Formats: sequence, C-alpha cells, structure tokens
Amino acid sequence: MRLSLSVRIAELQDRKDRAAMPIEELAPLAQRSGFRGLSMRASVVSVDSPEDRVAHVRRLLDDLGLAVSMVTGDVALAANTPDAARILHEPEPYFRLAERLGCDLIRVMLRSAQEVELVRRVCDAGRERGLRLAHQTHWGTLFETVDGTLEVVRRVDRPNFGVTFEPSNLLICGDDYGRAAIERLAPHLFNVYFQNMRILPGGPIVWQTLTRGPVAADYVTLQDSSGIDVATTISALGDVGYDGWFTIHQPLRPDQSVAEAVREAQAAVARLVA
Repeated sequence: MRLSLSVRIAELQDRKDRAAMPIEELAPLAQRSGFRGLSMRASVVSVDSPEDRVAHVRRLLDDLGLAVSMVTGDVALAANTPDAARILHEPEPYFRLAERLGCDLIRVMLRSAQEVELVRRVCDAGRERGLRLAHQTHWGTLFETVDGTLEVVRRVDRPNFGVTFEPSNLLICGDDYGRAAIERLAPHLFNVYFQNMRILPGGPIVWQTLTRGPVAADYVTLQDSSGIDVATTISALGDVGYDGWFTIHQPLRPDQSVAEAVREAQAAVARLVA
C-alpha cells in the first residue's frame, strides 16, 4: 500500500471550499511526514480553477515527488449535494483536471438509479483516455451499504469503475465495515479512505442517511478504537492483496492545527502501511 493524505486534513468539517493551510505549506509538510501522494479537492484546485493555478499545483507536487492519488473535481462532490451530478453530464473538465494533475482516478457520486446509465457513458469516455472512476462508500448515495455498492458496480459493469472503501460511512449507515466487507469489496477496490467516527446519540454532527434516517455521530482521533480500528482495517486490506493508495481523509478538528493533524495521521498509519 502507498500512503496518501487528503487535502481535507486542512479543511474544517463544515467548510469544504477553503483550506486552513495553503497547499504551498501543506504539500511539503506531507512529504516530510512520509506521505507519497495527496488526494486533491476543490479547496486547493477544481475544474473551475484557472489553468495557471492547476499548473502551479502540478509543478509544486512534481518538485516534491508527490503523486495525486485521486481528484475530487468540485465542492459539490466533496459536500454530497445535488450538484455532484455535474461530472455525469459534463465530464470533460474533470478529465482535463485529472490529466493535468497526472492522476488517472476521478471521484464520482451517484444519488439515484437513473444516474447509472450516465456513469456508464462517462466510464466509456474516460477509458479511452486511461482514466478510472471511483465511488466512495458514502451516506446519502447508492453506496451506503456493501450490498448496494456491489449491486451498482454490477449494473455499471465497466472495468474502469470501482470503489473507494471508507469504513466510517458504512458504520454510520449501519452496515458491516470490517474484514468481511473488505473481502466482498476487494475485487472492486480502486482506493481506500480512512477517517475515524463513532456513533454518538445526541452528537454534534448528524448525517442524513437513506438507510437509517438521521444518525448522530462525532469524529475521534485516528487511533481511537472506540470508532474504527485502523490497524485491523489495514491488516484486512493487506490480507486481500490490496496494494493501492491508503488515504487519510480526516477533517481538521476545531481544536487542531493542520500541523498537529498531519502528525496525528503520520503516527496513526505510517508504521502500519509500511
């Protein structure tokens, strides 16, 4: 596995359009902390960014020897809003952004069964350019459960369409997120995200799931086993032969600096992934 850091680590939980630390500081910090890639989001660069901004980010990462593990091309995809379907209707800007960043993996989000045919067409267009599409296991989408995820993957039926496994969203939606889930999803894994949450009745954050309705939870530190056990997750991924990116996707907590969050991420996973 290769260790990646989502630029979300410099975003507060409720702000996905702005980073608390500029990429010019975050990227060197990630590189010094042992991360080999960054998962890119619209808080740094998006399909609406000027060309010179995209080129600047690419040069910065190339100079540091950092890859882009995945591209989330706009704020709507990060925030899970209805506008997340834009990529399904206008894929070209997302393709171009990924290509200019040297990345072959693009995030998509499906919120209705009617979008399955659209994503097939985007997959076909992307395959001609060596691009892949990944959908995260995520509340409020067709990928809230392992069964639902596998059903949509079967229906899309494209070799360049796969899954970003993220266990906390499966936890929130009331589904299995452990070894059995990883074994079932293994043939379709393109990427792995890790953030750590626990169900907390009356908690500060409420997710509007399709399977369970509103679910209250909270973020915990990456090494807190009262949420998801990161060591068990990495062990199970290794046992199924997963050798792609393992990306820390934890948002910045209100009481944290970005530097503290990166140190926490490095301490939680670097030894386990190595």
